[in-house]
Amino acid sequence: MTSDVPTLSDLLERYAMLRDTIQGLEAERDELGAQLKAALGSGEHAETDLYRAVLKVSRRIEYPLDRFREVFGDAAALEVATVDRKKAEALAQAGDLDGDRLRDLAVVKETQALVLQSKTR
Repeated sequence: MTSDVPTLSDLLERYAMLRDTIQGLEAERDELGAQLKAALGSGEHAETDLYRAVLKVSRRIEYPLDRFREVFGDAAALEVATVDRKKAEALAQAGDLDGDRLRDLAVVKETQALVLQSKTR
């Protein structure tokens, strides 16, 4: 009677094969995504029977540390340097920083994500 229970070596071999396959597929997906983003960014359109490719733009506000320090000083820069924008905005809301000057410092960072919109909804 043979056992159908895989050995630890069998499990490791299967795991390694799946990991290598997934990594290869992710690399191919990332390359295809980069090509699609570039094409969509230049105004081209792409769709299949099931999907339409669109670029989704996300914006994130950041405050450049050097400019923040120039405007608000070392103490304020030190207080928010290790904390995200929410801390700086909380200080402005509390009246510890000038909110208008803080908004003038804001830099909006955009990132693009490739999104597949289902055409069957």
